[in-house]
Amino acid sequence: MKTPFNKFLYIGFLLLGLFQVFISKDYIQATASLGIALAFDPFDQEQKWNDRPTWQKAVLIIHLGLVAAMFGFGVGLNDK
Repeated sequence: MKTPFNKFLYIGFLLLGLFQVFISKDYIQATASLGIALAFDPFDQEQKWNDRPTWQKAVLIIHLGLVAAMFGFGVGLNDK
């Protein structure tokens, strides 16, 4: 896949996840959507991880951390 198409998919799943968090209040589905967004790397996929700028690494790692936190939040809310 080429990078521009991945950017659209990444942004689409990101927006879907944010919609599910703030409008639908469905945190588990939001976690799934935000996690799927990570599969569509919006940056140059031909570039190795070690060669990427620090800000790109930070964006992806922070995104992953937020997905993990959202998963824990969703599971915690449904724990009865």
